[in-house]
Amino acid sequence: MWKRTARGRELHFYLAGINNQNFLMRDRETGSWWQQVTGHAIAGELTGSALELMPTDELTFALWKSEAPYGLVLAPVAGREKDYDQAWEKEVAKYPAPLTFPGQGLKDREVILGVEMGGQARAFPLAKVRGQSLVEDKIGGVPVALVTGPDGESVRVFRSQWNGSDIELYRDAQSPQWRLLDSQGNTWNFAGCATSGPAAGQCLEKIKFLKDYWFDWKNYNPRTTVYSH
Repeated sequence: MWKRTARGRELHFYLAGINNQNFLMRDRETGSWWQQVTGHAIAGELTGSALELMPTDELTFALWKSEAPYGLVLAPVAGREKDYDQAWEKEVAKYPAPLTFPGQGLKDREVILGVEMGGQARAFPLAKVRGQSLVEDKIGGVPVALVTGPDGESVRVFRSQWNGSDIELYRDAQSPQWRLLDSQGNTWNFAGCATSGPAAGQCLEKIKFLKDYWFDWKNYNPRTTVYSH
């Protein structure tokens, strides 16, 4: 998800084409072309500009609704409901990927969570993240934690630092409620906020990530590494 402003202007986008099975967008204000996966303008007046990646969560609707009971849901445009393809990912998966990158242990259409920090990029296979209660790593020297929620499906990514120091997080297997503990005596919920301990009332910084197919992420992040622990 990108913030739709560039060079101080609010932009409105529409789908204008596909390049290597990745969307090309155009903005109505300048007609510039944007690559969806990178957020970069590749042609037109705004060439060279980049959209800002916004913090997102990978949540089930049930868990999101439990956290935001009064939240609003984006509805299809009235009268255009048939244009929203509910099975797009299943349909496109039937076709071979336009690019292939063997040798790093991932299938071309394997879904990954891509994180870029400090000039380094890393792909985390979504199946591997969901298969563990907690994945800890360092990217560009920054400690990160990829956390699977109490529903076993939802995923969030946090910077595992508090009060200027790295912290080691782990699931509390003894508690009937989902929670994380750290080595400094804090208890954290799935929102990344401390519910008890010295950090009570404070929250960990959320890390921005991009959910993508492996071939697409690798194409635009050629020097990416893959989490393999």
